This record gives sequence, C-alpha cells and structure tokens, in this order.
Amino acid sequence: MRIAYVSADLGVPVFGRKGCSIHVQEVVRALRARGADVELFTARPEGDPPPGLEAVPVHPLPNPTAGDRAARARAALAANPDVRTALEREGPFDIVYERYSLWSYAGMGYARDHGTPGLLEVNAPLIEEAAEHRGLADRAGAERVAERVFRDATALLAVSAEVAAYLGRYPDAVRRTHVLPNGVNPERFPADLPPSRPGAFTVGFVGSMKAWHDLPTLVEAFVLFRRVAPDARLLLVGDGPERERLQGDLAARGLREAVEFTGAVAPGEVPGLLASMDVAAAPYPKLATFYFSPLKVYEYMAAGRPVVASRLGQLAEMIRHEVDGLLCAPGDAAALAADLERLWREPALRHRLGQAARAKALREHTWEAVARRILGLAAPVLRSAIGK
Repeated sequence: MRIAYVSADLGVPVFGRKGCSIHVQEVVRALRARGADVELFTARPEGDPPPGLEAVPVHPLPNPTAGDRAARARAALAANPDVRTALEREGPFDIVYERYSLWSYAGMGYARDHGTPGLLEVNAPLIEEAAEHRGLADRAGAERVAERVFRDATALLAVSAEVAAYLGRYPDAVRRTHVLPNGVNPERFPADLPPSRPGAFTVGFVGSMKAWHDLPTLVEAFVLFRRVAPDARLLLVGDGPERERLQGDLAARGLREAVEFTGAVAPGEVPGLLASMDVAAAPYPKLATFYFSPLKVYEYMAAGRPVVASRLGQLAEMIRHEVDGLLCAPGDAAALAADLERLWREPALRHRLGQAARAKALREHTWEAVARRILGLAAPVLRSAIGK
C-alpha cells in the first residue's frame, strides 16, 4: 500500500524537534510498521531523517519564505498546482494523508479526483489561531481553502473533541469528522531507563516555552513548593519566547541555581530527561477554548511519571484524578504547589500514579493504535475501489 503524506505547512519541520515534527514522524513510523510504503511531500524537511525513517522518500514542495505575511500567504496558495503536479508525477497512491494547513488544498483535491481515500488531519482551528497569535493577511481566502479542503476530504481526523466541535461549523465536515487523539511510541520509554540528570527531587516540564503553556504559574508554584522542599529543583526542557523572561524572574527570586533550562533537545534525549523527573507538570491557563491534545502528557505517562495537569479539555478526559495523575485548577499556583508537595511527601503515591499512567498510555494511547484507526477510516473507500 502506497501512502502520500502531505505537509505543506511552513511551520512544521517534519524532521525537526517540535511537537508537530514528532507527530509527523511517529505517524509515518507507525504506518510503515503496519506495512505501508509512505512518501513525504513537504515544504520543510529540515535536516536529516531521524533513525528508522532514512528510507522514506521525501519530495520537496515549494517553500515560500520571502516577503511579508500577505506575500507568503499568496505564494503558499499559488503553490497548490505544484503540489498537485508532484502527486501526479509520483502516483498513483492508495491513500493521501494530509496535515491541514491554511493554504493547501491540492492533496485532498488529488485524492477526490482519483477516487482515493483522502484523510485530513486537523490539529487546531488554524484560522482562529493565526488570527489571534500571528496575524492573518487574508481570512476570507483561508476560509475558502478550509471549505474546499474539508469538502474534498474523505474523512477529517480531529485531534480532540474541541477541534471536532470547531469543524462542526463547516456543513461539509460534520458527518465525516472523527476524533483521533495523539499518541506515544512506547519503545522510546523503556521502564528501566536511567535518569540523564540524577539528583534531588525534580519537578519537570517538556515543551515549547510559549504563553499557552503557562510556565509563570509553574514557576510560582515551584517558589511556593520550595518553602517546604528547599532542595527541590526544576527541570525545564525546551525553548521558546518565554524563556528569557522566565530566567529573569527566577534570577530575581534567587532561584536560578535551582532551575535547569536545557534548551531545545533532540527527541532521543527526552526519555532520559523524563526519567530524571519525580513529577511531570502540564500547566495551562484558563483558556476560553482548550483544543490541544498534548504530546508531552502522553510521553509523561508512558515514561511512568506522575503527572500534575490543568483540568481542561482533553486533559480532564485522559487523566483520572488520583488514579493515573492529579488534576488542578488552571492558573492556580497554590493548588499546583499543594499537589507538588503532596507527591513529594508521598513516594508511594508517586509510584502508584506513575505506574497507572504508564499502563494506560501503553494500553490506550499508542501511535500503533492511531495508525490502525487511520487505515480503518480509509478501508471503506479502498474496498469500494477494489470492487469496481
């Protein structure tokens, strides 16, 4: 079975280190493990393929990086005929799988015209996200692309119920939307992995340092927690625009030596860093719409870490409070600090929650299960094509 994986989003370096990069890599890896021949069509490969993906064919797509935001949007929209040409040249394919981006519609159009299953993965309400956080030069144009690509897709794969609700605004998407949360690769997180940063009791975080991860609340909670556990340390894995401000805040509080900022790390380093954490935190502010399916939490769980997370959206569904993690009110530093203190004082609770979290992740949230669902959604169209 040949699968074309299309990623035309310039914000997704498919062989990079970002969460979206890991998502692409693991979906491709899981589909290949189920016997599929996957070929990548991407506007941004970024670097060498990670281990296990060296044999995946990579077809470059136009990479319009010049000019202002409006010019880049126009160039990305104008690149669709080139995407279509690349698919026609390299095809035929049994499935076209595309990561939805603001200006790309060629992949789903190709699938529709060839009677091929077209599966569109939707990770966020991109139009709303771009308008709020980055600025959107042509909202009407982005809406037209969305309507077109949602109409052409055989099925839409929303990573959360909140993203599915967003897709419900589009009449052509309503009855073809399926919720398919993110997953984890258990092989990356063996149970006996030694810590790469052994030491005192450690509270940890993995992810991009952006406003929606609410790291100021984690820092405030850590300050409160240190009053009862003065030897505790904070391990922050990742990088982003909030880092400099956080470092300044911690230095002003006299806590710079108690905190390690690793910066961006290769995916292969993450398991050892997670093994160094006694507690893994996933703080989020109180958002009007929480549509995330946080990769970090699946990895925390697979690594057997006791998780403390904000009670929001999918987090409140995947974590059962006091069964396989702890949930606290979003943005509440005092509540988060209290949970950290509780886990510090109760090592048996840490062990029980961590083991339950790992068992749940390996049972219910693997990328292998995600790939199985993906192929299952394509199966009816494949059977229909075979019967013709």
